[in-house]
Amino acid sequence: MVAVKPRLAFKQFASDNYSGICPEALDYMLSANSGDAPAYGNDEWTQRASDKLRDLFEADCEVFFVFNGTAANSLALASLCQSYHSVICHQLAHIETDECGAPEFASNGSKLLLVKGENGKLDPMAVEQLITQRTDIHFPKPKVISVTQTTECGTLYSADELLALKELAQRYGLRIHMDGARFANAIASTHKTPAELSWKVGVDVLCFCGTKNGLAVGEAIIFFNKALAEDFAYRCKQAGQLASKMRFISAPWLGLLESGAWLRNAEHANEMAAYLEQQLSHIPGIHLMFPRQANALFVQMPEPAIAQLQSRGWIFYTFIGVGGVRLMCDWGTNHEDIDALVRDINKAMAEAA
Repeated sequence: MVAVKPRLAFKQFASDNYSGICPEALDYMLSANSGDAPAYGNDEWTQRASDKLRDLFEADCEVFFVFNGTAANSLALASLCQSYHSVICHQLAHIETDECGAPEFASNGSKLLLVKGENGKLDPMAVEQLITQRTDIHFPKPKVISVTQTTECGTLYSADELLALKELAQRYGLRIHMDGARFANAIASTHKTPAELSWKVGVDVLCFCGTKNGLAVGEAIIFFNKALAEDFAYRCKQAGQLASKMRFISAPWLGLLESGAWLRNAEHANEMAAYLEQQLSHIPGIHLMFPRQANALFVQMPEPAIAQLQSRGWIFYTFIGVGGVRLMCDWGTNHEDIDALVRDINKAMAEAA
């Protein structure tokens, strides 16, 4: 028999995937659980949620709902590429480091080409160099630039930075995919409209995350270039991503959209991260690894202090460098949660001194 781990005793900061379902999403899910409804997305909630996303983005776009982010990114990229094409992304991009080769699998072999860049962002000069370094038939032809908003370092692409990538994409005939795992947090930080950070800066397809922003499950794939979505429903079905009871994915999405919780949740998570940053700034020996621009902090601390925190039951990721810790806030984080963490960080730092 597999041992079942108990529920965590207190709020954790490892990931916004740890959070529960926000009330608005749960209310709409329960409202959809009344009687029968057409299956496979032919229900009123899916239609309404799709229309709400079209209103939000000010665009006549194609919308598809899938279970998770890996599927969203992989299927979206596969729709933009043939197997002999390549996708240019940052070396820390989630599609490179955390999706188990799914983008290559879904596209039957499209290669990921990696580019460096400060603070997790693509350097346009490095992107252009990669696009132009080889044009012979023996090299996988670059076809897509993939950006992550916010980045894997918790930083933001500005509209101007995205426009610079758009100019490159247009010059060389490439498409732009955006992994919007924390797109709502980017909107909350920049005060731009969703349109201003997506199709207006050249994004062809956006994978808009719900799971990290209050949903139990469910991502929206939004094609601003509708021609690229041809037969995409078949791709979702073949990949096992067409939910039979689709209303239980789309109704919670509708709850986020109609109530405005999609933005409030992101604003709250960002505000909590700003509060955590302010509290940590008073602790000697704690250093930020990247600018805090949304709901994630990457901090450097001594390894003994990290071990002390882990022994006290705190869970967090340490995947970026020795002594690097990622602390993530979400829609359910509150000041008391942060104060408890900061007290233990103070103790751990004192013991490690």
